[in-house]
Amino acid sequence: MTPVPGAGFTRFFDADSDRLHVAAHSHHPWPDVSFDGQQQAWLDAARLIDRKWDHVFAAVLPETQAHIAARLGLPDPATVVVAPNTHELLMRLMSCLDPPVRVLTTDGEFTSFERQIRRLAEDGLAEVERVPVAPLHNAAERLAGAAARGGHDLVWFSHVFYDSGGVIGDLEQIIAAVPDDDTFVAIDGYHGFMALPTDLSAVADRAFYLAGGYKYAMSGEGVCFAHCPPGYGPRPRDTGWFADFSALSDSPDGRVGYAPGGQRFFGATFDPTALYRFNAVQRWLSDVGWTVAAIHRHVAGLQRRFLDGLDHTRTSLLAPGDLATDPRGDREHGNLLAFEHPRASAVTAALRSAGVVVDHRGTRVRAGFGVYHDADDVTALMERLSSAALAPG
Repeated sequence: MTPVPGAGFTRFFDADSDRLHVAAHSHHPWPDVSFDGQQQAWLDAARLIDRKWDHVFAAVLPETQAHIAARLGLPDPATVVVAPNTHELLMRLMSCLDPPVRVLTTDGEFTSFERQIRRLAEDGLAEVERVPVAPLHNAAERLAGAAARGGHDLVWFSHVFYDSGGVIGDLEQIIAAVPDDDTFVAIDGYHGFMALPTDLSAVADRAFYLAGGYKYAMSGEGVCFAHCPPGYGPRPRDTGWFADFSALSDSPDGRVGYAPGGQRFFGATFDPTALYRFNAVQRWLSDVGWTVAAIHRHVAGLQRRFLDGLDHTRTSLLAPGDLATDPRGDREHGNLLAFEHPRASAVTAALRSAGVVVDHRGTRVRAGFGVYHDADDVTALMERLSSAALAPG
């Protein structure tokens, strides 16, 4: 089946027919089927009441794990644990390590991780080494070189950088460079999951991978996850009762018990509604033929069309020469575009006044396409760009 761009998002489109949402990297519109998933969560709660958790753990969660494992080439869906957000998973992972935690990372990590690690460093609980992302073409080699020197408890890096759309490069190269088998390696996959075809089969026994459904998985808040390699962090200090939900008891020696697989990183009671939305969207994507590769090809085509159009459009807001990274080169690129602009917030406001939704991070304006866009949307975007203007300032 050949998927139809734009089909299946009626509820979000009808909510504001004049809105041109070009921020698929942020709050991605939800497909119509997610509404059905949301309703089903409510109906199951009404039907089952307390027994809904039996259903969640026997059917809903295993389906979520299976979808994630299939998308990432993971050999065992049971290594996947879910949480309301990736910050919760980060802290649970950090709780496995003794302070001061020696961290190797980049200077381009998402705000949540960077804020947390800086705060820990303020109190001497973390020692952080940052490898510059720029120049991107050899970022993987430089990070691998730093990792090869050893002496780290945690190596953390993004697959796709949130403020540029640039891809770090060879994941296996970086992971293979880590000399100490006890070092935790974690990939922030939030801007890669469901945007770039990703096969973790070769590193599934060595690296954590964290991502979620808010962006390209089109499922909204509350459905984040981590793949947890066997043997790493068997007993997180930050632990909730769902981490041994099947036993609900201590081990024979009196120590706190943990379930096997990714469940050892579980927290406590959460709202499972997001899992229903995620599962509904994943089934829909498969039914209509949207593979991750097809999504990426579609978005890459729209990116090229948009950037080629910018070359011939009179606008002071965005220019191809201001791209943080250009997807028209020969490097792999994510599904978002980032434009450097000294008045990024003003550009975002000007576009919002023209009915165009983008966002900005610092001095970079971010724009992103998705399966809900087609060539007509790019044309409409060019027209609104031509008519929009920056406010004086």
